[in-house]
This record gives sequence, C-alpha cells and structure tokens, in this order.
Amino acid sequence: MDVADLDYRARTRSGCIPPELVLRLLEHGHVDVVELQAGRGEWFCALAWARLLGEQGRQADALEVLAPYLATGWWTAVEAAAELLEGWGRVDEAIEITRVRMEAGHPMALESYTRLLARHGRAEEAFMLLRPHIGEPSLAVTLVDVAAAVGRDEEAAALLAARTGHECSDFPWCCRGLDRDTAIGLLATIRERQGRIDEAIALLRPDGTTLLNRRQLAALLALHGRLDELRAAAASDDSGYAVRRLALLLEERGDVEGAIAAYRQADLPGAHDAHAAVELAQLLARHGRGSEAIEVMRRQADARNGDDWILHILADLYLGQGRPEEGLAHLDALAAARGGEEYWDLYGIRLPLIAARDGVDGAIAQARSHPEGATWYAALHIAELLAGAGRIEEAVAVLEQHASRNGHDLAGYLIDIGRVQDALTILQRRTARPPEPSDGPRHDAPRSETPCPV
Repeated sequence: MDVADLDYRARTRSGCIPPELVLRLLEHGHVDVVELQAGRGEWFCALAWARLLGEQGRQADALEVLAPYLATGWWTAVEAAAELLEGWGRVDEAIEITRVRMEAGHPMALESYTRLLARHGRAEEAFMLLRPHIGEPSLAVTLVDVAAAVGRDEEAAALLAARTGHECSDFPWCCRGLDRDTAIGLLATIRERQGRIDEAIALLRPDGTTLLNRRQLAALLALHGRLDELRAAAASDDSGYAVRRLALLLEERGDVEGAIAAYRQADLPGAHDAHAAVELAQLLARHGRGSEAIEVMRRQADARNGDDWILHILADLYLGQGRPEEGLAHLDALAAARGGEEYWDLYGIRLPLIAARDGVDGAIAQARSHPEGATWYAALHIAELLAGAGRIEEAVAVLEQHASRNGHDLAGYLIDIGRVQDALTILQRRTARPPEPSDGPRHDAPRSETPCPV
C-alpha cells in the first residue's frame, strides 16, 4: 500500500468506499463485501471490519486486518489502531504504537501520545513532554488539559502568561498560531477550573473585541449562571455569541418568552443578524409557534432575496407546517422581484413543496421543464424525490444518465437495491491524483517551523 494514495483517497473520499456507504453495506447485510474489500486497500472497510471483529472478541483478527495499513506508517491507521487497543484495555500497546510515530517526528502524534499517557496514570510524564511545545496551539490546549491531572495549573498558567504580551507581526507564522488571544483564552480556562471565575471573566473582558474571547466569555457567563452579566454582554456584543448564549440559557430555564425577547430586542445584534434570525425561527418552531417562525424567515427572505440558505429554511418551515401552497406563493413573489429568472440552485428549493402539493410526479414534471432540468445537479434533486417516495429503481435510472458526476449518490441507491458490484465499480473508479506538496503527504510529513521568540 502507498501511504500517499491512502491518505489522498481517505481525505477526498474519491476512488474508495466512503464510511457512510460502508455503513450502508453493513445495514443491508453485506458483511462479506466489507470483509473482502478490507483486504483490498479499502481503508474505511478495514476500519469497520476491525471494529466488528473487536466487538466479537476477535482482537487478533482485527489487528491483522489493520496490519497492512499500519505497516505504511500512515498516521490515520495508527491513530485508529491505538483507539481500538485502548478500548480493549491493551493500553501499553496503544501507547507504544503512538510513541513510535511520535519519535519519527509525526506532527500529530505528540498530542495523541500525551493524552494517552494522561488518561492512564502518566500525566506527569505527558506534562513534561508538552512543556517545550507551549507555542503550538493544539499542544498548548493539551498541556492545559493535562496540567489539571498533575496539579501543575500554576506552571501552565505562567507559561501562558508569558505569551499574553506578544503582539503577532505575521500571524500565524511568527507564533505558530498561539497568538495572544489564544493564550488569554487558555489562561482563563485554567482560572475557571480553579474556581477563580471572576479572574477568568476579567481576563476575557479587556480584549473583548476578539471573536475568540467573546465566544468564550459568553459560554463562561452562561455556564455559571451569570445572567445579568450575560444580558449586559448581549447588549453590546455585535458578534451575536452572547445573544445566542443568553437565549439558550433562558430556554433551558423554561423562560421561552425571555429567550425570544433576547433575539427580538431591536437594539441587539440578533434583530439584524440572519444567523440569529434562523435560531429564533428554530426556537419558535420547537415550541409550537410555527407561524411566527415562518414570519421571522419571511422577513429575512424579503431582505435577502436570493440567499439560497435562507430560502431553504423558509421552505422547510412551510413544509413542516403543512402549508406548501403558501410557501410556493411566497417563492413566486420573491422570484418575480428578482425579475422572474430563477437558476436551478433557487428553483430546486421549491420541489419538495410542489411534491407536497401536486405529488412527486407533478414535481418531477416541473423540474424537467426547467431549462436546467436535464443537468447532473437537477438529476440529484429528481432522484431524491423518487427515492423519498420509495421509487429507488427510478432514482437509479435518473442518476445513471450522469454517473460520472453523481457517483456517490448513485452508488448508495444501487446498494439499496442490491446491485452491490455496480456500486463498487462506480466508487472505485480512480482519477488522477494531484502532485503532493514538496514536504510530503499531508498530515503525515513532519513540519519544520520557527518558534515565536517570546
């Protein structure tokens, strides 16, 4: 096996059987297919088969399945094997295979190795390994997590405090990503863990202009029930984080009206933020106020005519309320305001509403009458309508006309109707792989970076 090829196919889900379709094979009882493909270089099949064998108590067989992948040194396989070994109680073996990759210089192995150590009584050793790497964001997070297990919170805090005065000149290169705001956030995490909540809040507030700190501050205030302070933060936070946290906290406490008001107050960012409007609509729908939810999204759709994600949510709300006719009328009015022309990315939004009103065949007829109705992307929507009506064979026939563009969807439906070999043929079709970066396969080549001089 070639590590670069394995990595490329696993990352891009191309030329392989992706995990969701491995699951589909298993759900349809094709365990033999998964077993066979596991030995033919299909990583996601190998992982699923190894897990099944482990659950059956056949751990040696499971490791034998993974052995060819592990032999390449591919980090993804090493990490998966370590997770299985740890789950089986074979901790020393999990630590050992991770240590080998760490000592080989793999950029992601140190974090996994030290977390393994910390989980199994060797947190002191983990802390000392991580200490020189305080300037690397993921490892700094790991160090903060590990510090609690060995009573080294103050030492970790001192390491972070030394970085809070650094102003990045060329982020992320000058500091490898652990900028001042990240350091402050981690320091606040330590203070919160120590029960020094006021100090944690004070750390986050002076630099509240950063999104990172505003998000953490809002979460901190909500977690500790600091409702008045959260309200004050919501009133001045144009990022929307505090508004959302306030609304969630009030909803959890049973104050649905208060949660709604948090979004609706005219002086809050949620009144003008499309994402907050969506959350408000979802809140209303959760509490049986579908008509109000629709009205919220109608206003957003009118203000942002042509934003497909807004129209998707609006259409789904109309569908969920059993009001497809009204939904289509509103979409028609919006289309008219755009000059009457509607490209497929917007037209396709109306198909479930048409199907609810006129039936699946009526929706398909209208889809095919659209100027883009014969395209590969229209075929996806048509097939979805057919499949939703249980007409899988017809969905397959539609997608087979564009098999080169709709391979994964087509393969899923082929598995559903038992045409497994046809599905595999489509999925395992290889395409030319782009050249690797000069420093080797992504995620598997050690990196050389200059640490920040602080």
